[in-house]
Amino acid sequence: MTKTLERWTLADITALFDGIFAGTYHTRLIKGGDEPLYLPATSETPYHQVIFARGFFASALHEISHWCIAGAKRREQEDYGYWYLPDGRDADEQAAFERAEIAPQALEYLFTQACGRAFNVSVDNLGGAVEVDRAAFEANVLERAARFEREGLPLRARAFRRALSCFYQQGDTLEQAINAGIEALGTEALGCPSS
Repeated sequence: MTKTLERWTLADITALFDGIFAGTYHTRLIKGGDEPLYLPATSETPYHQVIFARGFFASALHEISHWCIAGAKRREQEDYGYWYLPDGRDADEQAAFERAEIAPQALEYLFTQACGRAFNVSVDNLGGAVEVDRAAFEANVLERAARFEREGLPLRARAFRRALSCFYQQGDTLEQAINAGIEALGTEALGCPSS
């Protein structure tokens, strides 16, 4: 019996993220339970944690996207200081949710492409009383992704995307892809992150 290797493993995505950011930003990617969460470092846990839901590869990419956008002050707060409104949102709440999700999902789309995977937007409002226009939201996400392409990705997003592309598209080893990501950070890789 031949064992088929999974192309997109949690071990690989975790190794790529941790390899680039554990030393430079003291941040690690962690498989979590039902809900994603970001936790800043504490005296008990000396590193920041990007916790993704249920071991889903797509959740890992999504939570990394949020982390890549969050500024230094936001990264010192649990869940970046934002309050997440769960499923069942009304029309105004859903509109606010979608506005806040466009940029992270645009980065997630670019990361997903770099991995050679299919991307699906998430309107994330199961049981909500409002009709969600998934196509319009997806168009907004894709337009924001195109704008990132034109104007440039945030530094950490650029470094992570480079590592993903090297590993999944070019066939580089994990070590080579991590080094490419660290190289993309430039002076930030010397241990003095500023953004």
